[in-house]
Amino acid sequence: MRRLMSSIFLGLTSVPALALPLDKLNLPEGFHIEVYASNVKNARQMALGSKGTVFAGSRGAGLVHAVVDNDLDGKVDEVFVIAKDLNMPSGLTYKDGDLYVSEVSKIHKFPDIEQTMRQSPKSEIVVKGLPSDRHHGWKNIDFGPDGKLYVPVGAPCNICVTVKGEKFDNPDYASILRFDLATGEKELFAKGVRNSVGFDWHPTTKELWFSDNGRDWMGDELPPCEINRVSMKGQHFGYPYFHGGYVADPEFGMDKKAEDYVVPAKNLGAHVAPLGIHFYAGSMFPEEYKQRLFVAEHGSWNRSKKSGYRVMMATVENNEVTDYKPFIEGWLEQDDSVWGRPVAMLAMPDGSLLVSDDFADTIYRVTYKN
Repeated sequence: MRRLMSSIFLGLTSVPALALPLDKLNLPEGFHIEVYASNVKNARQMALGSKGTVFAGSRGAGLVHAVVDNDLDGKVDEVFVIAKDLNMPSGLTYKDGDLYVSEVSKIHKFPDIEQTMRQSPKSEIVVKGLPSDRHHGWKNIDFGPDGKLYVPVGAPCNICVTVKGEKFDNPDYASILRFDLATGEKELFAKGVRNSVGFDWHPTTKELWFSDNGRDWMGDELPPCEINRVSMKGQHFGYPYFHGGYVADPEFGMDKKAEDYVVPAKNLGAHVAPLGIHFYAGSMFPEEYKQRLFVAEHGSWNRSKKSGYRVMMATVENNEVTDYKPFIEGWLEQDDSVWGRPVAMLAMPDGSLLVSDDFADTIYRVTYKN
């Protein structure tokens, strides 16, 4: 068993995958969780190749991993690095045989990745010129139902005015951008978004839903983190003026009006740090789980008592969140110690759900058996 390693985040101590106390995790009746892959350093967003390869990005490690289940029996046979020394390659997505990987200021494309991944694959840059700030510079990326690539750009600070004429003059900050890679066109799809590290499209309405991390240093209970819904291009979601739809920022919100900004679809707990979100559309889970929205609450740091460190699930009806409750809990102990931090979800063809954990360097697999 490999020895404990110091985490690069928060001064916490990561846990060897072989020692993970999975029996402490609580799931609804009938659900089971197991380690799908270990030693996936700092596992973040995942993508599934057409031949069954799971690709995983990382934030601090600078690595992209390939996770291979050769016979597709739900048991991983190989884990290896396909790219290294990248600048926070947290986000990635797969389309038409190619793997797209985000760095802080650019997006790579690795052509025909499942044919080349064992041969030091080469990439080409398909998006460049994004802000180079590492503060909130890591990115979740994905292609939408419209075939365009969606790329968030976080605010380069905890709280600051990021509009032209103020401290920062790049309009890309605190936004979600949309790129047509065929034409090179860039659009500002949503603004007032402090730091979104997860989004998905509703299976029926095709509208984009995204998570957003609230600002720090307003106390244990403010402001709320958010789940938002984009009903039209160009909407403003409040940052840095309003948080959670109603909390005026003490530095920048005093002369603003709450009604000028979009109210979140759901306000979460303060500092729970929602990252990946996923609408379940598989066939393994019971029927009532179809179109449930799963939310990975990565967990707090700017709080006297920790919160988050769990996977939640939301019921969405008529564009409203009508219920929000735990799906997986147990990574946060009663003594406030932590042994896991969920990041993102990935649906598998059999209907099972993968969950990445950048703290335990692990990818879990969640299954259901009646």
